Amino acid sequence: MSSKSIPSFPRSLEDESIYILREVAAQFERPALLFSGGKDSITLVRLAQKAFWPGKIPFPLVHVDTGHNFPETIAFRDWLVKETGAELIVRYVQDSIDAGKVKEETGKYASRNALQTVTLLDTIEEFKFDACIGGARRDEEKARAKERIFSVRNDFGQWDPKKQRPELFGLLNGKINRGENVRVFPISNWTELDVWTYIKEENLQIPSIYYSHERSVITRDGMLWPKSEYLNTTEQEVPFNHTVRFRTVGDMTCTAAVASTADNIDDIITEILAAKISERGARMDDQRSEAAMEQRKKDGYF
Repeated sequence: MSSKSIPSFPRSLEDESIYILREVAAQFERPALLFSGGKDSITLVRLAQKAFWPGKIPFPLVHVDTGHNFPETIAFRDWLVKETGAELIVRYVQDSIDAGKVKEETGKYASRNALQTVTLLDTIEEFKFDACIGGARRDEEKARAKERIFSVRNDFGQWDPKKQRPELFGLLNGKINRGENVRVFPISNWTELDVWTYIKEENLQIPSIYYSHERSVITRDGMLWPKSEYLNTTEQEVPFNHTVRFRTVGDMTCTAAVASTADNIDDIITEILAAKISERGARMDDQRSEAAMEQRKKDGYF
């Protein structure tokens, strides 16, 4: 497919997202932007820059570090913070483990991804955040599709789909009771393709692992997993080099790669247009059960 066949980004989505971010700043006292280093949170940073230009982004970026992140993502996070002048707050899952608040998983599929919930809720309590902005989109996964743009969490950080508020005519209700907070999703109505066309048109920098590169991987459950000291491998899972890229960025223990030669934005978009599975099809944490994502959201996961 030629670059001329690549669809353009619908700018009405950007307008909606900027409106949402400005509503957050107007309605909440202590908002924060949850930053993973992935393409969606990078997109949110650009939208926040535009929403409050020429001023700086008026809320901190918060990263819950599992300790098992891709090193390329951490390096990019630090570069972006320096480039934008944004405030960065980092809290570590390892600290939650050391404090006995969560227990390290064991076994073949052990991951720290689900353990982030406790660290996140502690961070919200520590800084008294009343709104946390995130990059979830409704097209990612069916539990995400139930979310409102302003998604209320109770004083335990839990999500109840039956208590979601109507958002008719673009009206966003940020009124909360003491102890509650709101998770805000400014790019709810975007698709994976929208994010990539936005990255292309805005010429945004992204972590190198999104592009095709040679990497040591193993084969597990029919997917390519990055070789890592954090991955509990068996003797049969012998590492080999392969040309891959990542469609989504998460904990190294739950994020598989895809075989790809797409080393530029146009080729990535072409791949997405032809893809038969969603980007989160390579996220093992979503596949632990049919309702894995929804249960984690009810427990306080983002």
